[in-house]
Amino acid sequence: MSSLAYRRWPAAAWLLLAALMSVPHPAIADIRIELEGVDGDLRGNVLALLSLERYKDRDRLQPDAVQRLYNRIDDEVRSALRPYGYYEPVINSSISGPDKDRHWHVKITIEPGTPVLIATVNIRIDGPAADDEVFKRLTADPPLRSGERLSHATYDQYKGSLERAAATYGYLDARMLRSEMQVDLGTHKANIFLQLDSGERYFFGATTIEQSAVRASVVRRFLRYHEGEPYNALLLLRTQFALDDSQYYSTVEVQAGDRDPVHHTVPITIRANNARRGYSFGAGYGTDTGFRGTIAWTVPRVNSYGHRFRVQMELSQIEQLFDARYDIPVGDPAVEKLSLDLLGQQADYGENVTGSQIAFAPSLTQISGNWQRIVSTGLVHTITDDPIEGRRVDNVVVPSIVFASIPEGYLGEALFSRGLYAQLEGSTTQLGARANFLRLDLQGERVVNLSPRWHLLLRSEVGASSIGNIENLPGQYRFFAGGDRSVRGFAYDDLSPVSISAPTRNALTGVVIPGQPAKVGGRDLLTATTEIERDLPRNFGVAAFVDAGNAMDRFSDPLAYSVGLGMRLRLPVVTVGLDVAQALRAPGFDHLPGPRLHLNISPKL
Repeated sequence: MSSLAYRRWPAAAWLLLAALMSVPHPAIADIRIELEGVDGDLRGNVLALLSLERYKDRDRLQPDAVQRLYNRIDDEVRSALRPYGYYEPVINSSISGPDKDRHWHVKITIEPGTPVLIATVNIRIDGPAADDEVFKRLTADPPLRSGERLSHATYDQYKGSLERAAATYGYLDARMLRSEMQVDLGTHKANIFLQLDSGERYFFGATTIEQSAVRASVVRRFLRYHEGEPYNALLLLRTQFALDDSQYYSTVEVQAGDRDPVHHTVPITIRANNARRGYSFGAGYGTDTGFRGTIAWTVPRVNSYGHRFRVQMELSQIEQLFDARYDIPVGDPAVEKLSLDLLGQQADYGENVTGSQIAFAPSLTQISGNWQRIVSTGLVHTITDDPIEGRRVDNVVVPSIVFASIPEGYLGEALFSRGLYAQLEGSTTQLGARANFLRLDLQGERVVNLSPRWHLLLRSEVGASSIGNIENLPGQYRFFAGGDRSVRGFAYDDLSPVSISAPTRNALTGVVIPGQPAKVGGRDLLTATTEIERDLPRNFGVAAFVDAGNAMDRFSDPLAYSVGLGMRLRLPVVTVGLDVAQALRAPGFDHLPGPRLHLNISPKL
């Protein structure tokens, strides 16, 4: 018989169970709290400090325990209101119960009273920090202002900001000589005194480097500080980020050593473990591209000079890309490099144009202030196929220059959007082009935070080409519009001037077949997006937008318009955007397209 088989209990077991059931148990009870007279932060802080609130859902509270919790109300409410400047509240409370449902009922009525206002604020910085611009900014407009209600949190935060600034900017012996809030309950006024003695400022000492990936001289070019400069902990953090982004190391530690109080220096030690060669993978989906995938193989350091090598393949329904790049650090190696790029690409441009290219493009990337400059010369073998010219092969040299804005403190990381991007490229018949051409592409994007939850996105692109006949321009240099990041409501690259192919004659019947319309791209481009977005809980958001634009042969040509609504979901490893757009005007279309869904899923792996 199985061990789980039924067996009769002995009589003694039944007697024991009956005895246990006869023992009286505490009544199940909880506490219902009604709080009146305060709201917002005051209410939240009162509830946070009330012992009754913390214990209210306990199901076995004895009456004496409830009474003890109730007796704490006065002290706890006063402690909760004092940080907000209310020192003399009037508090009335009552308790009843338990009722028939075994609930206790507590009612608390609070009259906060007259708040304490700040009368004077006295902030004093002694020592060299008094002439430091950081402390001048901190003391010029402090958040503690005469006439405002006293806030302990604001006082503590501001005091902490002075102490943190001292520790961050090298005043490592700083001491707070005086930190007082003098409260006069008779006048409901407070006087604030803060006095910081900065002591002498410390400077960066010698840097010890413990790593074997590249030469020490290469590592030192990544440093965001120099020996003998004033100590700044933020520069150590930026050095850490720069070395992390170099790809040379799997782990990096940039640590400040014990300060030297005699010479006022701080030695720095950098320890790093070498990174290995590795693969990376990415996948996503968009209505423009369909399913897409990326695979890359990276050699983080080819030699002790810090050269890097990367091979990447990208596959989607509209584009197949192979990119092999060899990078040589120059200047500031975190952000400047000489690159040798070998590119193979096959792409669809709308429904009627396909193109492929093999290109070798050396380039030089440099930084000046908040601008990145990329100068390159591409040796391009390209094949373009369209209904107007058929299959055409070009071998052309294309010089190019790019200017792009970069954020403050940029360290070479990938940027998902640019404030401003401008590319000028072109070629001549002497360099292999069928016709002289010059092409300019300007892109701009800005997010304006209207409030913590409301955001305004402004995006625009302007393109212009100087060439006589658009069919003489290889496919990758023509302009198209429409798609997820262009004019929504239209398919990818579906907005373009329409050309008519030449008539053909049927060889058997001799019947002339009229030419067919084809979208072969335009000389110029103009698109603009205005989108307002509202954040929702759980990383969701909603958006409403208006898009306008077109690819054209003259800027006087009509624009397409669309409007729509969208949902956003932002997660640590994936961003999902779902938009529904309706075209309002569609130049070159026989009829207005219906609503179009735009889905973009972009994991970051």
